[in-house]
Amino acid sequence: MTQSTTLTLRPARFGMLSAITSDKGAFFGLIVLGIFVFAAIFAPLIAPFGPNEADPMLRLGAPGTAGHWLGLDHQGRDILSRLIWGSRLTLATGIIPVAVGALIALPIGLLAAWYDRAGGWILRGMDVLFAFPMALLAIMVAAFLGSGVGNMMISLVIVLLPYNVRVVYQAAVEQKSLPYVEALRVVGTPVRTILFVELLPNVASAAIVYATTIVGSMVITAAGLSFLGLGVQPPGAEWGIMVAEGRSVIFIAPHVAAIPGLCLSLLVIACSLLGDGVRDALDPRIRASFGA
Repeated sequence: MTQSTTLTLRPARFGMLSAITSDKGAFFGLIVLGIFVFAAIFAPLIAPFGPNEADPMLRLGAPGTAGHWLGLDHQGRDILSRLIWGSRLTLATGIIPVAVGALIALPIGLLAAWYDRAGGWILRGMDVLFAFPMALLAIMVAAFLGSGVGNMMISLVIVLLPYNVRVVYQAAVEQKSLPYVEALRVVGTPVRTILFVELLPNVASAAIVYATTIVGSMVITAAGLSFLGLGVQPPGAEWGIMVAEGRSVIFIAPHVAAIPGLCLSLLVIACSLLGDGVRDALDPRIRASFGA
């Protein structure tokens, strides 16, 4: 990589945090996401009860019931405890498929941009997946693979793959046309070095930006699959399945479904705000307004 390119990337890294903290929306998203991550990591220490520990005598207890701040569900399980424990699966099903999808798409997108003939076949294959709406494709793949957390994550990775590949491909094509790449080819630099040493760092930022903006959508999609019975299965603690379980008692105890639904909405909003902040922080024109 040339010295000028290195100098360009360095301010982007150092200016990202200051840009995010200067953006009120992104900072709010960071704080909210940090709280949920903290709850997921330390769930065994901060949850008042086990995720499936039940008191049938207090089933459907309203928020404020003694010892149960957010009430109890239809089986007498503490909703706050299930929310804390459920943050683990909810975050995992939203973040892991996005990260895995981005990692798989990086080499595929780079190869498609470098080799025109192979790239044409790769992009046509991605276009086939593009033909299906994201939610519908996720449901189809999850139904084909079967229910379960692992199969749900595989289905989400497959759904995200064409979008990730397209983002990496476009960024790689732009980099391929720059003078430094032509200089590397002239001096006989091996293709693998050009792709995975020189191009990869410059293309990865586009993949990171897209990944941060899509996490919220994946959280909702994963929760939707669990809601439909294609993801996490009872009695697992996950926010989507908590909403599904509360559906049957929504008219007599609306808090059972409403509270996890509000948590899902807050998490999606936080991810969207933080994703927008990361995108802006990595945009040199916007980053300049923060003095980075």
